[in-house]
Amino acid sequence: MAGEFGCEPLAVPLIRDALNRPQLTARHKHFDVNWSHSGDGLLVGLGEGVKIGVDLERIRPRPRALALAWRFFTPPEAQWLASLPPPSRELAFLRLWCAKEAVLKGHGRGLAFGLDKLVFAEADGVLALVACDRLLGRPEDWTLREFAPDAGYRAAIAWRAR
Repeated sequence: MAGEFGCEPLAVPLIRDALNRPQLTARHKHFDVNWSHSGDGLLVGLGEGVKIGVDLERIRPRPRALALAWRFFTPPEAQWLASLPPPSRELAFLRLWCAKEAVLKGHGRGLAFGLDKLVFAEADGVLALVACDRLLGRPEDWTLREFAPDAGYRAAIAWRAR
């Protein structure tokens, strides 16, 4: 970010809002920033004129993934995960987790808002937001991109216009 703003790294004008979400100050307020770290990885998202959220997760065994899905995700999402064979299920869980967290961080409340407040469905190998709490806006307001930023990691970035 320092390169984008023409300043030294320690001079990037960051503050935290009342919900502890990072924000840029002064002349950079038209940008939004978000970051996530997992394992040895760090993912930073920076967008102009949007609210942005990112999530990064290291791929590792998650033996309780299905139990977590039944507890925190929506029933259709948990049913979709349960229908998958175990090797595919862990990666699908991770993709869904990253997508949900990216949107919730972009919204500004993060996981505290509730993983069950938004519903994703997979079509042709791509996750799409199909329903959400009205406080998140309309599903079509959000853009989501999933990707593998490095070997052993999954990530998602989500944004909507301000």
